[in-house]
Amino acid sequence: MNPVVISVCVMLLLALMRVNVVVALTFSAIIGGLIGGMPLTEAVSAFESGLGGGATTALSYAMLGTFAVAISRSGITDVLAQKVIKRISGHENAAAATGVKYSVLIILVLLAISSQNVIPVHIAFIPIVIPPLLHVFAKLKLDRRLIACVLTFGLVTPYMVLPVGFGGIFLNNILLKNLHDNGLDVTASQVPMAMLLPAAGMILGLLLATFVTYRKPREYSEEKILANEPEHKEINLRHVYIAVVAIFAALGAQLYSGSMIIGGLAGFMVFTFGGVIKWKETHDVFTKGVHMMAMIGFIMIAAAGFASVMKATGGVETLVSSLANVIGDNKPLAALLMLVVGLFVTMGIGSSFSTIPILATIYVPLCLTFGFSPMATIALVGTAAALGDAGSPASDSTLGPTAGLNADGQHEHVWETVVPTFLHYNLPLIAFGWLASMVL
Repeated sequence: MNPVVISVCVMLLLALMRVNVVVALTFSAIIGGLIGGMPLTEAVSAFESGLGGGATTALSYAMLGTFAVAISRSGITDVLAQKVIKRISGHENAAAATGVKYSVLIILVLLAISSQNVIPVHIAFIPIVIPPLLHVFAKLKLDRRLIACVLTFGLVTPYMVLPVGFGGIFLNNILLKNLHDNGLDVTASQVPMAMLLPAAGMILGLLLATFVTYRKPREYSEEKILANEPEHKEINLRHVYIAVVAIFAALGAQLYSGSMIIGGLAGFMVFTFGGVIKWKETHDVFTKGVHMMAMIGFIMIAAAGFASVMKATGGVETLVSSLANVIGDNKPLAALLMLVVGLFVTMGIGSSFSTIPILATIYVPLCLTFGFSPMATIALVGTAAALGDAGSPASDSTLGPTAGLNADGQHEHVWETVVPTFLHYNLPLIAFGWLASMVL
């Protein structure tokens, strides 16, 4: 029994049974370590040694949550929500409502895409923008599973094909570097080109979710939404202007320092010095921000520990080598199994960025052995890493949408974010990634 396969299956089973994801990750990591032949104390030690790797991410999300709470207090998101609601109220007929619905979806896609490159704040915009719009979604009877798919599409697809922002990190700093380090001679221009076909699978999944799976209206309790909304005070335009300055300050600080922590801190201090947040309220705002994003932080910490145990067991290398012995000379089967292994590894770790160094070391020599072209090798490694990012319970690409959509307690993480994104993105990614490996 391979420890990686068993531990990921245990983790997914527990998550589907609605067991807390942190508990599922921790338990499955220890199980994986024991199956991999590690003594219990050694498995626990490996898990604990990896926890520090997620601490920076956790603090980043706590600071971004604080910044999000400060933004909501400024009233800028209320202005946006009120404008949209006013437009809906003025267009009661079905055709106009449909137009508003698709306009909202397009805006959300563009926001998510721009969060990866134009304004590289990653998931930080979600807890800022989405909660005030829950009332809008309810008026439009939008299925929140569709919103989750829309947001995840915008968080994942850009880094697969656009070499700027987070895409520059994924394609050039991580994927290209690891391919070079493992002896594959490719250029920077080839990497995004090789990932175009796999990205087409993401587009297909988005279209299916929008026009087929989740096109029917879905009702949500407006009472619960209103109960969880902050008291609507009269909007102070000065506070709105300060919010705009704070957003630009946070963006500038993040771009300059390369740190989400510094970006969130800079924006929060603008709100404080600008008088939107009183000095005596800073503790309360920070506590609410941590509460908003704490679960994401703990899951990312646990995922780092899980990855540490999986590396210590050597299960990935064993899995790939055993597959190589079974495959023989069957090139199509080799491509499919490499993608499936990538899915299992990334589903457990929860990050395509962290998965590439693990997979590239094993996959590049394997691809060269089977005679895959350099472009096909790029597609296989890149897709195998991206697989699972859009459908893992521990991925920030699914945790982010849930953090916004569940602000009123009406959206469940695994069944209403993870399962929909897994079905609509991971399955097409396997198909299109396999096709890319065959035709490139």
